[in-house]
Amino acid sequence: MRGAVALFLTLYLLRAVTAEANSALSGAHVWLFAGGLYVAYSALMLPFRQGLAATILGGLLCDSVAPVAFGLHAALFAAAHVVVFSVRERLQRGETLVRVTVALLANVALFLVLSLARARHVPAGATAWPRMLSDLVWSQAVLALVAPWFFALQLRTLELAGAQPARLA
Repeated sequence: MRGAVALFLTLYLLRAVTAEANSALSGAHVWLFAGGLYVAYSALMLPFRQGLAATILGGLLCDSVAPVAFGLHAALFAAAHVVVFSVRERLQRGETLVRVTVALLANVALFLVLSLARARHVPAGATAWPRMLSDLVWSQAVLALVAPWFFALQLRTLELAGAQPARLA
C-alpha cells in the first residue's frame, strides 16, 4: 500500500496546484479540470488494488471541494480506473505519449459526465454548454502540457517510497 499512499500525495499536490490555477484564472472565466491525471498513471502502472485505492482517495479529495454529491468524483474515478486497467495490457503503457493520450481520453469522459451531473442544477443549462466546452478545450491543452511532468513526478515519488510500478509486459 506504500504505492497508493505515495500516489495520493502527488494527487494532493495536483489538487492544490489545480485549485491555485483555477483561482488565478477565475478573472478570465476559465476553469481547469484535471480528472484524467487522477486516473491514468495509477491505472496503467500500479497493481489493481493499489491503483484503485489511490484513485478513490484522489476522488474523495476532489469531492471535498466540489459542489456535487460527496462520492461522485470517487465513483467516477474508480469506474474510469477499472476501464483503463482492463485495457492496459493492450497498450504500450511504458510510452509517455500513450499515458498522455489515456489521460486526455479519461479527462474528456470524466468532464462530460460531471458536466451532465451539474447541468441539471443550472437554471439555463443549455446556455452553459459553450462555456463548458471552452473549459474542456483549455483543460485538455493544459493537461497535455502538464501530464509528462506529472507522470515523471509520480514515478519518482514511487521510487522514493520504495514502491515500484507494475512490470511492463
